[in-house]
Amino acid sequence: MAQKLPPLRFVRSVLKSFMAESGLEPRLLGPHLRVTNAVAGKVDFELDITKDHTNRLKILHGGTIASMVDLGGSLAVASMGLYATGVSTDLNVTYLSGGGKVGDKISATAVCDKMGKTLAYTSITFRNAQGELAARGSHTKYVTQAWKAQETPFTPPDGAEIEEDK
Repeated sequence: MAQKLPPLRFVRSVLKSFMAESGLEPRLLGPHLRVTNAVAGKVDFELDITKDHTNRLKILHGGTIASMVDLGGSLAVASMGLYATGVSTDLNVTYLSGGGKVGDKISATAVCDKMGKTLAYTSITFRNAQGELAARGSHTKYVTQAWKAQETPFTPPDGAEIEEDK
């Protein structure tokens, strides 16, 4: 039986699974995205912006932010103890200021606003290198099957790769 992990280590293990098993996240975000903190219901993460994250104007692409809303919502659900983080039912992004350019870092905070038996509601805010609110998003996830798959909160399934304790 797998061990129960603290939220930060658990969320980092879920991110490791995304990077190993998903098609999009490792190609778009890869090693440039990292979780810096996680507690129950809240995850902080950041992205070092590279050319792959930008548009033809050489600034952070809105699609990169939208992908981080998707991933951030999933990580917020993970911070509530679910390894399987459900499927998306709704995703919204509002762009408020420039996110940055190559060499900048964009910081994000993802919050699980409400977790039910069927749906989880999350919100994500992004701040650029100047500390300005660059974007905000919301992500709703269908979590019924995720709950069924999770015997004990914060316990990865057998065989899951666990993030090293840092």
